[in-house]
Amino acid sequence: MTATFPLGPFEPSPANPILRPRGTGWESANLYNPAAIVVGDRVALLYRAHAADRVSRIGLAWSEDGVRFDREDDPVLVPEHDYERVGCEDPRITRVGETYYLTYTGFDGAQAQLCLATSADLRTWAKHGPLFPGFNTWRTLPYGPDKPWSKAGVIHPEKLGGRYWMWFGEGTIHAATSADLLHWTPVAGDEHPMHTPTPGEWDATLVEIGAPPVRTDDGLLVFLTNGATATSPTEVHYRCGQIAVAAADPATVVARTTEPWLRPTSFEDTHGMVSNVTFVEGLVHFRGRWFAYYGQSDTTLAVAIC
Repeated sequence: MTATFPLGPFEPSPANPILRPRGTGWESANLYNPAAIVVGDRVALLYRAHAADRVSRIGLAWSEDGVRFDREDDPVLVPEHDYERVGCEDPRITRVGETYYLTYTGFDGAQAQLCLATSADLRTWAKHGPLFPGFNTWRTLPYGPDKPWSKAGVIHPEKLGGRYWMWFGEGTIHAATSADLLHWTPVAGDEHPMHTPTPGEWDATLVEIGAPPVRTDDGLLVFLTNGATATSPTEVHYRCGQIAVAAADPATVVARTTEPWLRPTSFEDTHGMVSNVTFVEGLVHFRGRWFAYYGQSDTTLAVAIC
């Protein structure tokens, strides 16, 4: 596996959308924002879907080529607790040893909180609850939620400086560390993000961590990210960028792309429940190529390949 910063170029697959809503049940209205991981000789996708009620659940699909997926009938993660009663949303996944660590957003209808679940088989999950109660990744911005709010966490599977690292956040991006992968402590308070929007540019309104990092030979960790400009909560333009940190200094961004590597262009990218959105959450290296999985306008699911 070889990686450099920036990673790419990526080209959307002509097979897109590779997954669409189906049936009359839990995934009948919208299907998007997937985590991805290679298991043996297949790619596993854990994707967000919901019916017209917009209560999100997380499903599981498998592929032998990274593009054509077969879905399991039942969701593998569903709302069970008050903090997630309106949905289990936007998964990201990492494997350490024999355990899968899944971060996801638990939404109760008013507050979004980054949560953690673990599994040995991708189907049966133990939930560990919200990770950062009281933390608001929007605190330093003059807009966004004015209350505890945290989303979007990615975990590096190897220790750096004797600790595990997570990078998280919507609005702004923060770092956290852990000794056991279950209990996490932010490196700094919510008033000190490590990465913020860039005024006047394509990510002027918000930044959000995308997929777990890829390590390069020169000691960088490369992240796919999401950025947006917005004129209102429903008038948005989400694109995908990249940042890099040094493995020796994981809480400091040392490089960012000034142009997105993916932006809304296709009909599905520009028409949907929330239009004009390409939103990446999954990245795998599989059979000599990089596969980046993303949601299209919060309605369908696509892949771009390098």
